[in-house]
This record gives sequence, structure tokens and C-alpha cells, in this order.
Amino acid sequence: MANVRAEAVAELVRRLGHDFFDPSLLERALTHSSVGEGADKAAGKPARHNERLEFLGDRVLGLLVAQRLHKDFPAADEGELSSRLHALVDKHACGRVGERLQVGDALRLSPGESKTGGRRKEGVVADAVEALLAAVFLDAGLDAARGVFDHAWAEELATPAPRALNNPKSALQEWAQGLGRPLPTYRVVGQTGSDHAPTFTVEVSIDGVEPLTAPGRSRQDAEKAAATAMLKREGVI
Repeated sequence: MANVRAEAVAELVRRLGHDFFDPSLLERALTHSSVGEGADKAAGKPARHNERLEFLGDRVLGLLVAQRLHKDFPAADEGELSSRLHALVDKHACGRVGERLQVGDALRLSPGESKTGGRRKEGVVADAVEALLAAVFLDAGLDAARGVFDHAWAEELATPAPRALNNPKSALQEWAQGLGRPLPTYRVVGQTGSDHAPTFTVEVSIDGVEPLTAPGRSRQDAEKAAATAMLKREGVI
């Protein structure tokens, strides 16, 4: 099994197009918090999983996307740039990037997380993708991270999300108003994860429509995910 994962890691490095000067950064980026988290806390040791890297990678990704959009869309206003940015940095985009890179096969998970399908969970894969971007940034700087981003996000950049998905809450509001129904309401129904990397679950409700829940790494992301899911379920998009 160890050889299988080692081969998957080697293939991932090839797909990323970056050879790490410090391989420990790559290993940490691929290590889920389920691996040794309790033991680390009990021993008072720094965490060896990827949550801190994911935190940094989220910011590195935001900067790279903002720079790219600023260059590619010189006539776009702030609102349009913000919508495009959100579509490229959200959990779903990172998850798709991770799936194309086959990040799941290279992850280091606890036996329990692995048995419950952790290698294919969108949130787990998306977090690892951001952690990998941070690992490249720490290993070789912003230009190296930009090289990985340009390659890994090429398909996302070439096929931007439909406009309705860029602002799903507004689209859902317009749909509800078009049916003569009250505006959608959102409420947090769950929160898991660590304090600096929580996952929120939000329920969206519209009078006369079955409620629906969706997760996100912030309340705002969860609300947008829930709105998108309802738009898809009701056949609006």
C-alpha cells in the first residue's frame, strides 16, 4: 500500500510540474488532520497535518487569481472581478482541480477517514489543493506557485462558471420573487472542524419549496453552496 501511495505522490509531482526542494512540505500538504492530530495535541507538538498550509494556500490562491483577472479583464469593474474570483477559488473549483490532478490518491489519511471515502471527498481534496499551493509557495516562491496555478487552473480559467453560479443567492432571490414567494432565508444548522478551519452547514428555505442544506468553509460560502444546490435541484440552472 505504501508503494501505491508513493507512486501516486510521484505522479502528482509530475502533474504539478514542481520538484520540491523540501519534500517535507509536500508530505505535510498531503497529510489530513485525521492523521495523528490527537497525539500531537496531547504531546504539545505543532500539528503535522495540512490545515496551516491550507490557511496560507487560500490566501496565495486569492492573490494569484486576483492578479490574473486584473490582467485578463482590464475593462471589468470590481463587482465582476469579485464574482469571477469567487468562482475560481471556491471549494468546488478547488475540488475539480484536485480531481484532475488526482490528489486524492496521494493523500495521507487515517484508516477511518480512508474507509469513509476521504480520498474522494470534495472538501478534503479542495483543502489539500490549497495546501499544495502553499507548499510550492514556501518551497520556491510566488513565481513557482503561479506556474502551478496557471497549469492546474487552466481548465477553470478557460470555462468560467455560468453567470447564475457567480451570484447564486441573487439568482435564487430572483427566482423566488418570480414565483411570487417570499425571499429565501438561511440559517446555520451545523459547524465542525477546528477554530481556524471550520466547516459550516447552512439550510436555505423558501416558502412552498423543500429546504436544502449545504456545507462551506465560511457561512457565506455555505449559503452560496446551498443557493446553488437549490437552483440546480429546481432546474433553474
